[in-house]
Amino acid sequence: MLLRHLPARAAGVLAAAGTLLFAAACGGSDTATQDTDISGEEREVEFESGGATLHGTLTMPQGADEPVAGALIISGSGPTDRDGNSPLRPDADTNRNFADVLAEAGVASLRYDKLGSGETGTAGHDADDRVRFEDFEDGVVAAYAELAAQPGVDPEQLLVLGHSEGALFALRAPEVVEDPPPAGLLLAAPPGERYLDTIDRQVTEQVRRAESRGQFDAEHAAQVLSDTRYGVSRIRADEPLPDDLAAELDGVFEPQVEPFLRRIDAMDPVRLARDLPSGTETLVLWGTADSQIAESDIDRLMTGLDDGTRIDIADADHVFREYDDSPGAAALDSERPFSEEVAPAVRDFLDTAAPGAV
Repeated sequence: MLLRHLPARAAGVLAAAGTLLFAAACGGSDTATQDTDISGEEREVEFESGGATLHGTLTMPQGADEPVAGALIISGSGPTDRDGNSPLRPDADTNRNFADVLAEAGVASLRYDKLGSGETGTAGHDADDRVRFEDFEDGVVAAYAELAAQPGVDPEQLLVLGHSEGALFALRAPEVVEDPPPAGLLLAAPPGERYLDTIDRQVTEQVRRAESRGQFDAEHAAQVLSDTRYGVSRIRADEPLPDDLAAELDGVFEPQVEPFLRRIDAMDPVRLARDLPSGTETLVLWGTADSQIAESDIDRLMTGLDDGTRIDIADADHVFREYDDSPGAAALDSERPFSEEVAPAVRDFLDTAAPGAV
C-alpha cells in the first residue's frame, strides 16, 4: 500500500498496483549470463506477451545433466521486478532468494520483470493507459510456456510459486496455462481475503498507526478511512471513482487501475483454492512477523485447501527475511538474512510435488 507521508516500512504490498505500475523502468543487464552467488547457473531470457517483450532470468541447478523440474516465480504487486525488488524495497530479493533455494534443491526456475518493472518497463504503454488484470495474467501464461520450452527443464514437472499478490495468479495458473498444468503450487505470503478487503485492512492499520504517532489528527484519519471505504464501494458497484479522494490514496484508487481492481477483487482466494484440480500439491508459507498479510488471511485460505500444507516461518517478515523488533536490531532488508527455515520447508514440499528433484 503506497500511502503518501507514511513511513516506508509501513507501506504495504498489495495495493501498490496503482500509479507505480507504469513507473520508469529500472535499468537491466544486457549480458546473457549474470555473475551472481546464486546456487545455480543463470542466463537471461526474453519472450513475448500481448505484443510486449518481457525479460527474465532462468536459473538451472549446478551440474544438471538430465531434465529437471522447473518453477515459475511470480512477483507481488506494483513495480516489483524479477528479483522481488521495488522502489519501496529495493533490497528485498524475495524471488531471487527463492530461486536460490530451488536451485539448491535441484529445481530450475524462471523469474521475470512483469509489465511496469525492471528491464521490461512499460513496454510501449503510456503512463495513463488503463491497467488490465489480463495484461499480467497473459504474462504469467507466456512465462510458463517459456519455462516449459527451456532445454533441460522437464515440462511434465512444472510448479508455480507466487509471492503475495502473485499467489492469486498462481492459484489461477492451472486454469489458464497451456498443458501440462502445474503439478504443484507454492503460495508465499498469500492473501486470504478479497483484494479490496485487504486494501481496506492495510489502509486502516497504517492510518491508525500514523494517528497514534501524531502524523494524522483524528479528523484527517477519519477522512482517509471514509474515502477508502467509498472507493471500495464504487469499484464494487462498477461505478467510476471520484476525483476528490484523500491525497494519501493517490497510489491506490486511480482511474487507470479501475479495471484491474474490479477484476482481481472479484476473485475470492478461497474459491480459487477450492477450484484447483484434484491432486495439485500446495504449500503455503507465511512469516509470523509479516506486517502485510495477517494470520487470519492464512487461516481463511487454508479452508479452501483441504489437502494443502501450511508452514509458518518463525520471525520472518513479508519477504521472508528474519525480523527482530527489539531496539537496535537490524531494520534494512540488506542487513537481515533470508530465513533458514524456508529451504527445508520447500525441500519437503518437493518430495511430493516434484519427486526426484531433491
